[in-house]
Amino acid sequence: MADPKGFLKTTERELPARRPVPVRILDWKEVYEPGDSAVLRRQAGRCMDCGVPFCHQGCPLGNLIPEWNDLTWRGEGRDAIERLHATNNFPEFTGRLCPAPCESACVLGINQPAVTIKQVEVSIIDDAFSRGWVEPEPPARLTGKTVAVVGSGPAGLAAAQQLTRAGHTVAVYERDDRIGGLLRYGIPDFKMEKRHLEARLRQMQDEGTRFRAGVTIGVDIAWDELRARYDAVVIATGSTQPRELAVPGRDLDGVHYAMEYLVESNRAVAGDQVTNQITAEGKHVVVIGGGDTGADCIGTAHRQGALSVTNLAIGNRPSDSRPDHQPWPMTPQVFEVSSAHEEGGEREFLASTVEFVGDDAGEVRALVVAETEFVDGRRVPKPGTEREIPADLVLIAMGFTGPEREPLEEQLHTRFTPRGALERDGSYQTSAPGVFVAGDAGRGQSLIVWAIAEGRSAAAEVDAFLMGATQLPAPVRPTDVAIGV
Repeated sequence: MADPKGFLKTTERELPARRPVPVRILDWKEVYEPGDSAVLRRQAGRCMDCGVPFCHQGCPLGNLIPEWNDLTWRGEGRDAIERLHATNNFPEFTGRLCPAPCESACVLGINQPAVTIKQVEVSIIDDAFSRGWVEPEPPARLTGKTVAVVGSGPAGLAAAQQLTRAGHTVAVYERDDRIGGLLRYGIPDFKMEKRHLEARLRQMQDEGTRFRAGVTIGVDIAWDELRARYDAVVIATGSTQPRELAVPGRDLDGVHYAMEYLVESNRAVAGDQVTNQITAEGKHVVVIGGGDTGADCIGTAHRQGALSVTNLAIGNRPSDSRPDHQPWPMTPQVFEVSSAHEEGGEREFLASTVEFVGDDAGEVRALVVAETEFVDGRRVPKPGTEREIPADLVLIAMGFTGPEREPLEEQLHTRFTPRGALERDGSYQTSAPGVFVAGDAGRGQSLIVWAIAEGRSAAAEVDAFLMGATQLPAPVRPTDVAIGV
């Protein structure tokens, strides 16, 4: 194990400092200062190498957390990245974007702050890239089999890398003009600068993965035509249909889905010319939805120069500590202050949107909110509690309901679950033979760590489908299994 007395000598979590708010909202760079290697080793030394490491249970990828904590404490960075890459294709993504359910399951967290697992993880991969230890791993031989992966988010990239390394010829199709999916256009640079994505894509290209950006499957190439061209197809398009907020005034100018706003902002930050860009500059902004997407909108609005930012959540404010009904090692719902929340704005809970109010020009000027009450298990506005909030820009960040259905149903005759996800069997295969699905498209909206885990597992099933057997790891089984059971 790491330092046998580490958790006794160091009882507090130490994380890199965030850059001062007045400084960081002036740019789009990541919010954290560079870490101190001595602090990192001290924190890695708190890992107890438990007899039953529940951090494994918290991580869908099955990351070998005690092993690379120990290696980090010993200063053996090259061995640490080998153990990290053994289970995780993209630790530079998860180390920045995953909410770290592994830390909620950390045994030390029973009576002390959990080990800073996520910080150790991202430090290992950043050090490996800086030292040139992340090298292409092309296959020793080719199988002659071809696979199309549709979607270049974390699930699609993980599946593609695994299948390429197994010797298959893999082409990744992406309808946007650049590869990366939500990693590219959904995640602001202050959470993950795009240089990390570019570095990983270069490695994948050098391994032999082929990228086809600007191609919309179902339009430019029909789904059934794609299936005929390739020996197997992996659908990794994500859950892209936003949840609607059907209240009066929804059609007013200035009311947008969060992803419309974030995509345009990320394009502008990348240097693209965005005509009539949706911007928060000089506006009163209201963000509806209390999740990560809402927080991304808040941080973006601050950097664009919003006059005010108000975040509305329909439910109760979570407790500051682990609730009694979510005991260790469950992932608790607790009140979180992200870097975006730290930068300013108001957060309101139990706030139900009743109506959007417009001016004579048809632009939103305010929204009517009411206190949320629970009636027969449903959350509804409480009569008599209505009030107006000024709003020049409203961003709906209420989550997503599933992938786009029509082209898949019409061209591949795939089936969908009642929750809107693609149906699949125990091997990630849809109702269309040879067509597999991984990530949010089959699981529903979830975490990046689940997307990568499902991409790896689906790749193993595709490999077995094509070759009769596989040596690729399959860390997780699919959820919502409905075909052939």
